[in-house]
Amino acid sequence: MTPESFVFQALSNRVVFGAGSILNVRAEADRLGMRRVLVLCTKQQTEAAELITNHLGDAAIGICARAVMHTPVEVTKAAVEDLRALGADGIVSIGGGSTIGLGKALSVRTGLPQIAIPTTYAGSEMTPILGETEDGTKTTRRDPAILPATTIYDVDLTMELPHSLSVTSGMNAIAHAVEALYAPDGNPIIALMAEESIRSIARAMRLITRHPKNTEGRRLALYGAWLAGTCLGSVSMSIHHKLCHTLGGSFDLPHAETHTIILPYATAYVAETVPEAMAAVRRALKTGGSAAEGLQQLAIDIGAPRRLAEIGMREEWLDRAAELAVANPYWAPKPFDRQAIRTLLGKAFSGERPR
Repeated sequence: MTPESFVFQALSNRVVFGAGSILNVRAEADRLGMRRVLVLCTKQQTEAAELITNHLGDAAIGICARAVMHTPVEVTKAAVEDLRALGADGIVSIGGGSTIGLGKALSVRTGLPQIAIPTTYAGSEMTPILGETEDGTKTTRRDPAILPATTIYDVDLTMELPHSLSVTSGMNAIAHAVEALYAPDGNPIIALMAEESIRSIARAMRLITRHPKNTEGRRLALYGAWLAGTCLGSVSMSIHHKLCHTLGGSFDLPHAETHTIILPYATAYVAETVPEAMAAVRRALKTGGSAAEGLQQLAIDIGAPRRLAEIGMREEWLDRAAELAVANPYWAPKPFDRQAIRTLLGKAFSGERPR
């Protein structure tokens, strides 16, 4: 990427970062004119949602705990009814990509502002992208109206995040940054952010694996996730995300785990066509091998899953997955070839070394 000619469009949202920053949620709601706030979460995170309602005080009007993976359209429709019945004029989403995705779906349908409070490292809170699932197919769209108005990053909220979820959501964030390095509409600013994101999260994941409550590790992970999400929100997605959206939307595989497993193989697939991007990944990971091998070694070092077979994929589904992926491909630096994609998925299924 040369700096002589490029386009950079800054995202128009506000970020509040730091330990204890959750205390600012009422002030941020007031700044956005929110007087009747609906708090979103999953069923597993109602306690966190109750904490938010306490900080919102009389501005909180209820909790909607409907959020689930892959943002099914039928769930969104039910949540819209909740929102309208309560007369909400704003949304606060606390949780991972599932909850923030539901908040985006509500916000873009109603025009209401959203405050996102991530408790994982998915990065969705920094993107104007919404992925929704209907009739077994996941589709994505990009619209500035989808981007949350404010994101609050409170390191304290991630201190209890289980190791398994920490490392998979961290690898998910790294995937955003890796793909941003070879996006067709990338630029030098995004490249700098992407490399810094990979470097920060890789270090964070190793620190957290050794000491789950390591404050520096948790801060670096959230910082890296912010950068990764900004990268994803600023450039086009490519082959990695297409494969993960296919596997998640059509076969109901868990989101972060799927990204974790596919990342080395998608990286290996395009490596020879994007040498500058691969060099940046190697620098960030401080690896002497290939970028793909460095990514898989990181997954090994932090105890992340490495095989699709581990997370619910069945071998007899691989042919269908390859067909779906090539039927409506995203842009990629290397063409989508059905047999090559089937081979890639087969390697990811068994956990072979990426080449």
